[in-house]
Amino acid sequence: MAYGFVESFCGPGGMSLGLERAGFQPLLAFDIDERAVETHSANLSGPCIVADAATLTGQEILSAIGKQGGELSLLSGGPPCQGFSKQKRGAHKGDDRNRLVLEFARLAREIQPRTLLFENVAIFGKKRGRGYLDLMQWELSDYRLFPHFYNCADYGLAQTRERFVMVGVRRDHPIAFSVPESRDGKWKTVGEVLEGLPEPPIDYSEHPEYPNHQRARVTALNVQRFSYVPQGGGWQDIPEHLRLDCHRGVDVSSGGWPDVYGRLRWDGQCPTITGGFDSFTRGRYGHPHQDRPLTPREAARLQGFPDDFAFRGTRADVRSQIGNGVPPPLAYAIGREIKRVLRLADGRAEATRALRRTNTELSPQLAMI
Repeated sequence: MAYGFVESFCGPGGMSLGLERAGFQPLLAFDIDERAVETHSANLSGPCIVADAATLTGQEILSAIGKQGGELSLLSGGPPCQGFSKQKRGAHKGDDRNRLVLEFARLAREIQPRTLLFENVAIFGKKRGRGYLDLMQWELSDYRLFPHFYNCADYGLAQTRERFVMVGVRRDHPIAFSVPESRDGKWKTVGEVLEGLPEPPIDYSEHPEYPNHQRARVTALNVQRFSYVPQGGGWQDIPEHLRLDCHRGVDVSSGGWPDVYGRLRWDGQCPTITGGFDSFTRGRYGHPHQDRPLTPREAARLQGFPDDFAFRGTRADVRSQIGNGVPPPLAYAIGREIKRVLRLADGRAEATRALRRTNTELSPQLAMI
C-alpha cells in the first residue's frame, strides 16, 4: 500500500527526500520561499507550490491531493525556527514566525491525517518554546504525541545537530510510535563525509562537477588569522596583534564565543550547520585542512544531502536553504518508523474486518445449532 504525505514549510526538501527514501509517496509540498520551492521542484518528485501556511486551508490541501479528511497518511513540516533559536536573544517572544507552529497544528486539525511529523530546533521543546508547545498539544488532542530530542550524529551525520521532533499518531490507530534506533554508536567523522571532494576553483566559480561547490570570498587578513588555528582550535590561537578588537586582552580560557574562527577536526564532528557556515566569524566552520570556510557543497554533505542535489538561488538563498534544511537521514529514520506504525495499524484493521466477515458467515450456521 502506498502511503502519501503532504509537507508543509518544506524548504529545499530535506524532509521530503528522507520520507521518499523511507517509502512515502509525495502528494504536495509548499513553502512561502520561492527559491526554496525552486530547489525542491528541481530535485524531487511530486508537486511543490509557493503558498503561505497562514492563509492556506486544510480543505484546499485536501482538494489539491484528491482526498477527504482523515485519509491522508502523513502531514509533515518544520515551521521556521529562527524565532526560537538560542542564537536569538531576548526578542524571541515577539517574533511573528513563532506563531507558524500553530498554523501547522491548525492544518493538522482540519486535514486529520493519520500521522504527523513536526520538526524544530531543540530549544523549542524546552523552556523557550514551552508556551507554544502546550498550545500545539492542546490543538492536537486527537493524537497521541511522541516528542523526542534527536542528535543527528546518531542517524548518520557527522554533525551534532540536535532537533526536537514530535510524531503524532491519531487515536483511532492503536499503535505506539517508537524512537528509531540510532546507528551502532559509531558517529561519522567530518573526514569521512568530505573525503574525495576536490578543492573548489580558486577563481570563486562553481566546480564544474559538483554543484554549489564554490569558495567564499575572504579577506587576506582573515585568511592570515585563520592560518594560525589548528584543528579543533579557535580565535584564542590567533596572535594577539591579529585578533579582532573584541578579542584583544580577553582571557582566552573564558572569554568570547569559543567557536569563532573555529577549525573543524577531520576526525571529529561539526556543530550545527547554520546559514552562516561560510564565515569564520559565525562559528566553527573552518575547513580542517584548508585556510577557508566550508563551501555550500561541503555543508550540504554534512547535512546529509547527496552531491546531485543542487540548490537554487543566490549564495545567500543557498546558505539559508542548507542551514535551515531538515537532514534527509534523520527524516528517513523517523519516516521508516512512522511507516511501520501505519502498516501495523492497517494489518490490525484488516484482521478485525476478516474476523467480522467470519462471524457474519458463521452466524446463520450457529443459529441452527
